[in-house]
Amino acid sequence: MTTQSGTTEARADAREGFDEITILWISEGMSCDGDTVSLTAAGQPSIEDVVLGLIPGLPKVNLVNKVLSPSLGGEDFLAPYRKAARGELEPFILVIEGSIPNQNIIEGDGYWTSFGNDPETGEPQTLNWWIDQLAPRAWAVVAAGTCATFGGIHAMAGNPTGCMGLADYLGWEFKARSGLPVVNVPGCPIQPENFMETLVWVLQHAAGSAPPPPLDHMLRPQWLFGKTAHEGCDRAAYYEQADFAKDYNSPKCQVKVGCWGPVVNCNVPKRGWMSGIGGCPNVGGICIGCTMPSFPDAFMPFMDEPPGGTLSSMVIKPYGAVVRRLRGLTNDMVNHEPRWRHNKRKLTSGYDPHWRA
Repeated sequence: MTTQSGTTEARADAREGFDEITILWISEGMSCDGDTVSLTAAGQPSIEDVVLGLIPGLPKVNLVNKVLSPSLGGEDFLAPYRKAARGELEPFILVIEGSIPNQNIIEGDGYWTSFGNDPETGEPQTLNWWIDQLAPRAWAVVAAGTCATFGGIHAMAGNPTGCMGLADYLGWEFKARSGLPVVNVPGCPIQPENFMETLVWVLQHAAGSAPPPPLDHMLRPQWLFGKTAHEGCDRAAYYEQADFAKDYNSPKCQVKVGCWGPVVNCNVPKRGWMSGIGGCPNVGGICIGCTMPSFPDAFMPFMDEPPGGTLSSMVIKPYGAVVRRLRGLTNDMVNHEPRWRHNKRKLTSGYDPHWRA
């Protein structure tokens, strides 16, 4: 039973939430804008639900995103970013899309990617400059997509830009004003509902109605990335029976044709892509590990059988063959009706009207 003093202490510890918050979304990292495009497919909830205030308990949300903005662009679009950089816009959540290039490796003039121009000099303002200005002032910082979380395709071996994820750039010990680290939502692109669930949790935390979202050691939402793709895959039972696909037209387990699902943290096979439909292995695509920090290098070449695939299939092959045979026999047995289901004159079901316990 809670004591009166305990209740008072709990109330004293409770943090007051915000009634209104701005989301500043920058997709000028090394990116294809695919995460923003994917976001528009979210339905549970949709970004429209959040912006229109249709979800109880959330603060009013002002979203600034170049694809979803009614602004015509230019300085009109950049105005809230400039206010935030001057410390005149609070609170706000900074969302970064795209990997972060290393400006320090450039000798002399030049830049990798920019977002607007300096009003005084007319020179491009680099993404790195914006992150340096905004991240320390942000109430929370969210990395949208694998490029922003871990560097992604642009950060693969041999790249000339020195690209990295946002936590690599800010430091894995970075804390926003809320006390949250960078919140990483990987995916190439993000699975729409994965991102929206995470964003809504962060917004509920901002409103003071929810604790911080639980994150794993790579700062991914634990409840979304705590299991492997294989554990939620419709094809997993074929693996158990050592029944493997030999080409991409087969409905069976695709480990032998390049799928990394057994070791990749991802919920897409279970969740689907849009409205619960789709998801890589569900539609015949192999898992190439796009939610993982070592993507793409550790998973290439994509169409080759993973190193562990041969060993695991050899171990499970004799077991799977026996289980498959036994299940086949049982399946045949239960695919016949009992003998008393007939239209003859004598009841043969075993019913005894004179039976007494």
